Amino acid sequence: MGEDSDTRVRDIVIVGGGTAGWMTAALLSRALGDQVHIRLIESDEIGTVGVGESTIPSIRLVNGFLGLDEDDLLRSVQGTIKLGIQFNDWHRIGQSYLHAFGDIGLPLGLLPFHPYWLRSQRDPAAPDLWAYSLNARAIAAHRFARMERIDGTPLAGLRWAYHLDAGRYARYLRQHAAQGVQRTEGKVIKVDLRAADGFIESVQLASGETIAGDLFVDCSGFRGLLIEDALKTGYEDWRHWLPCDRAVVAPSSRVEPLRPFTQANARPAGWQWRIPLQHRSGNGHVYCSQFTGDDEAAALLVENIEGELLEQPRLLRFTSGMRRQSWNRNCVALGLAAGFMEPLESTSIHLIQSGVQRLLSLFPDRHCDTALVAEYNRQTRFEYERIRDFLILHYRAIERRDTPFWQHCAHIAMPEPLERKLALFRSGGRIVRDGDELFAEPAWLQVMLGQGIEPDGHHPLAGALPQAQLDEFLSHIRTLLDRAVGSMPEHAQFIARHCAAGDTVVAA
Repeated sequence: MGEDSDTRVRDIVIVGGGTAGWMTAALLSRALGDQVHIRLIESDEIGTVGVGESTIPSIRLVNGFLGLDEDDLLRSVQGTIKLGIQFNDWHRIGQSYLHAFGDIGLPLGLLPFHPYWLRSQRDPAAPDLWAYSLNARAIAAHRFARMERIDGTPLAGLRWAYHLDAGRYARYLRQHAAQGVQRTEGKVIKVDLRAADGFIESVQLASGETIAGDLFVDCSGFRGLLIEDALKTGYEDWRHWLPCDRAVVAPSSRVEPLRPFTQANARPAGWQWRIPLQHRSGNGHVYCSQFTGDDEAAALLVENIEGELLEQPRLLRFTSGMRRQSWNRNCVALGLAAGFMEPLESTSIHLIQSGVQRLLSLFPDRHCDTALVAEYNRQTRFEYERIRDFLILHYRAIERRDTPFWQHCAHIAMPEPLERKLALFRSGGRIVRDGDELFAEPAWLQVMLGQGIEPDGHHPLAGALPQAQLDEFLSHIRTLLDRAVGSMPEHAQFIARHCAAGDTVVAA
């Protein structure tokens, strides 16, 4: 190794705890082992935002990599199962649709499933798309089982994520990472930069301690203590695309039935989430301050809460967007320090996870080669922008004009990639996935249909199948899904049997 070993990253300093800090610490520690020393600085005086209580299935990959037992995790974080998101009153008042995880139907020949389903819609009595989604069927029945495949069939099983208490999840990761990570209690009051190249040399704590490092990870939240305060990286404001800029959040008592899905209910100037945990429900009202006041938003949240309000609402301010660079010099920003996407599609924890995975794949030496930095930032921008476009779709494709907010949303300018996707879908129901963007074809299909975007027909190849064969193909899938759902226990029964937390209080 010789001289090369002198340039290896030996000391990683993570500034900030919470889900971002401890997920980063746990993943880096697991992947790098004793090659590096990892030190995490956090202050108990500084609270975490902790609103990201709903996740997407990729979180299971993280937990698997870390060797976490799913039942133990769910027990520890008061977690429940999430099979998808129910959107209510978005396209128009009174209309509801699902973004269910997992596959829909089966491909046939050279085509995916949905061109055949689109062909079937010439019959007004034909079943809707969600009749061919196992996740959607399980959501409707409030059922769940660890069914990775439907035995004896080519059909995939359920895909699931979690509803979890974000504070408990951070503590769980902290306990898991404890052996490989040095935790330091303290507040960073100064960041020292090297004169030669502007790299971060060290951070100073209020206690007077100076902590040096080779690579710094900023998990300090919206403030961006390292990436912004020290390195002046800059932030791209996306409120012209995603106008909501505030949220009021409050927990309420658990209600029955224990739903295996998140709810996103549109409101006059935004939307409200309901997330079922074992011991309580998480609630939040995301809104645009241009169209409603904070007190009015809090009152609307409380008015629409199910169960008993457990704490008074607290206010969060945010700006949807991202840092101009998530990696600047020898500093990588993760979590809220890197950017913010409102939690409409539950992407916050995923973006932490994917940022760490990206860092590991492009892991630098102490010089942080500019080619690595540029590639990291290119991939990060691609991921953020494609998620941004998926969120814009929910606001832009609407019939609603009943309030000034929804009138404003109807005129949001669409980024070119989103315009292209919608044009292709309108032209025969074609869905084109850009590279390895986060949301796959079934997600785009459900949200575009749910938001009222109708194709002008179906792929010509789907017309070659004789009608009798098409009917048999579709009927067989529905029969298999019926049997699979019928074999599952109720969601609440599954939780009680496998991962009930000891301090859960069940509503009468």
